[in-house]
Formats: sequence, C-alpha cells, structure tokens
Amino acid sequence: MDNTFLAQLYGRSLNYTDIPNHLYKDYNVKKGLRNEDGTGVLVGLTRVSDVVGYDFDENGNKFDTNGKLYFRGVNVEDIVKHRYHQRFIYEGVCFLLLFGYLPNKKELSNFTKLLQERYALPNDFLEMNLMRMPGRNLMNKLQHAVLSLYNYDVEPDNTDPYQTLLKGINLLAKLPSIACYAYQSKMHHFENESLIIHYPNAGYSIAENFLYMMRPDKQFTPEEANLLDVLLVLHADHGGGNNSTFTNVVISSTDTDIYSSVSASIGSLKGPRHGGANIKVSGMIDAIVKEIGWDADEATMEKLITRMVHKEFYDYSGLVYGFGHAVYTLSDPRAEILRDYCSLVAEKKNQMRRFKFYLRLEGAVKKVLMAEKGLVACPNVDFYSGFAYDMLNIPRDLYTPLFVMARMVGWLAHNIENKLYDGRIMRPATKCVAEVIPYVKMEDR
Repeated sequence: MDNTFLAQLYGRSLNYTDIPNHLYKDYNVKKGLRNEDGTGVLVGLTRVSDVVGYDFDENGNKFDTNGKLYFRGVNVEDIVKHRYHQRFIYEGVCFLLLFGYLPNKKELSNFTKLLQERYALPNDFLEMNLMRMPGRNLMNKLQHAVLSLYNYDVEPDNTDPYQTLLKGINLLAKLPSIACYAYQSKMHHFENESLIIHYPNAGYSIAENFLYMMRPDKQFTPEEANLLDVLLVLHADHGGGNNSTFTNVVISSTDTDIYSSVSASIGSLKGPRHGGANIKVSGMIDAIVKEIGWDADEATMEKLITRMVHKEFYDYSGLVYGFGHAVYTLSDPRAEILRDYCSLVAEKKNQMRRFKFYLRLEGAVKKVLMAEKGLVACPNVDFYSGFAYDMLNIPRDLYTPLFVMARMVGWLAHNIENKLYDGRIMRPATKCVAEVIPYVKMEDR
C-alpha cells in the first residue's frame, strides 16, 4: 500500500485536530514561550550568562538598547578586547563559565592541560563508531557519537553535579576530534575522497587543534587560529533561554545522563532556526552573488533585497537570513566583534573584496527592512560567521558541528547550575481545548 491512504487520513484529520488561533490569546498561552512584547517567558534563574538587547523605563515600558553579552557578569567585548594578553582565550572562557570567575595563570594552565589530556578518543572508538558507520549528516553523527561514548564510561548514569562536570569536560575535549573524523569518514565513504586522519596534538589549543586535524597538511596561520578562537568564544554560551540550552536543562531535569542531554541539544542546534542558521545565510549569499556579483553597489543590492522581502527571490520566504534576533535589536555584540576580526583576516588573506561586499550588503538590508517593514534589524552572528568559516577553508558541513564544539561548555554550565539550584523535573502545563464527545461503537461509525 502506498502513502495515498495516509495522505487522505492526514487531510481528514485536520478537521478534528484544528486549534483556532484565538484560543491561544483566550487562555493566555505564550506561543514559543514568548510574551506579547517579544520578551521570553521566565522559566528559571541563572548566573552563567546574560543576553541584553532591551531594558525597561521607570514605568515598565520596554525600550531597545545596544546588545551586550555577559559571561558570569563579565562583558564578552572586554574579554575579546584583552585577548592579546594571552594568545588563545576560549579555554579561559570555558573556565569562567564553569567555575564562575576568571582564572589566574596557573589555574588556566592547569585547566588547559586537563583539556588537552582528554583530546584523544577511546581505543577503537574511531574505527567502530565513525569509520565503520559514517553519517550523511554530521549533526546526526555527532549525536550518535556522543551517545556511543556512554558505553565507554564506567559510571555513565552518575548524575551528581561534580561527576557531570567531569563527564562534560571529557566531552568538551573530545568533540573536535569527533567532528573532524565524522567529516573525513563521510567524505571518504559518500564522496570517494581520500581518507586523511590526524591524531590530536596535545600541545595545541582547541582552536589550533581543530585546524591541525581538519587540514590535510596540518598547516594554519596564527591569524586563522585566532579567528577560530574568537568564533568559539562568541558561540560558547547565550543565556539559558536559547533552544538547545533549554533542551539540555529540560532533559537533564529528569536525572538522565549527560550523554542523552547533550545529544538532545545537538538535535536542537541542528535546526535552521537555531544553529543551522549560518548555513542558511551562506546559501543566501551564494544566490545573491550569482545574481549580482561580488562588486554590486548598495543600490543594486537594495533592489534585490526588496525582491527577497516581497518573496520574489531566493527561497521565496520573505526572510533575509542573518538579520534580526529574538533578544538583540539595535546590535548583536557577537556580530560587531566578528566583523572586526573578519576584517583583519580578510586583509591578510586578500579577501577584502568579499569583506566589503558583506559591509555593503549589511547596509542595504538595514535600509530595505526599515523602508519595507519599519524594522530596525541588526546583523546577527550568523551573518559574518559563515564568511569567517569560509576564509578558514572550513567546509559547510562543519559549520554547525563547530557551533556544537563551542556551545558544549554552555550546555554543561547550565546543566550543573540547574542540578545544584533548581533540581526539579521540568513539567509545564498545556490546556486541552478538545470537546468531550461520546464513544461511537464500531458498527455505528
């Protein structure tokens, strides 16, 4: 039997399952857990990080502000601004998010060494879980690999906060190897490319080690490693309300193992409305360049973006990917930082033509969205991250897995915080709006 029967049933079922939109307002249900003013419904408390895009006046009225991102109360802009006092800062950010304060030199050195000692995968893991079972989708493969690490843990179901910290740090250290190997096995199996496996270098930072393992010749420049290091920092955490972090906390609140909760977070991050958004931006950029070229002026760009807003170009959704955010309004601090770093690397790699294209496009999109929709729309981190990854010669298949690598520390920090200070299973409510109907006997249907 083909699917015609199911298609007919599905169409018929809509007559019985419909929920009129007005009922959400009648029962004060917050779609997407969003309030009427766009703010998120409070579901918890955190000291891990804060995402600031608006404030309230003395009368309680919301107003937009320039975006700020704080890790444990420290402004991320300040962390990045002072990065030249130490070459790589992602490890220090991991320390800050997990332990609540900025490490001194000895603490940072010991913590970095602890991570480096855990880069390597268990014996036979590469062969059994990645090379023998390559995946077409790397995010799905990362989920599978994380769940498989459960079998290599002598006490995988121990969810004590300290044990969760140990297991989470182990995952954090191993994800770069898993991502690189998953990509190599996919390209070898499905694309008939040469299989190139580099073992991790325990003397490198996480950013350096990823580039070392990913590239056939193991070579990279300091500027490239610095850019990736900053990218990891900007993706390390983004408050407790983002979908993948909330997913992690919800699932871990059942007292399940860290491998299950991280796998679920990866599934959340895979979606194009969340971590997969950077790939949507890259696809949009490809379409724009194909239509008008890299050297198009801002006026030409404005005409094309207007067509896009009117659902006449690209995917006909009316959306301009890489602009707007659920919290940030006037500016996304991550995009502001990344724009500056992209400029530095673009100059070194003779990519200023493309970088200036992004600058003009940013200006054109802002003008069109204001003119057509009255929106003050800022570029978000996804607008420039795809360009940054492209300059680093990172394949698009690895864009979102890199997000996983970076965000693992944020998931872990919120997971532990919730265990320590909330500790209850998350169990919100829904209102049933179905009518009560009598049961009908089979012969009377």
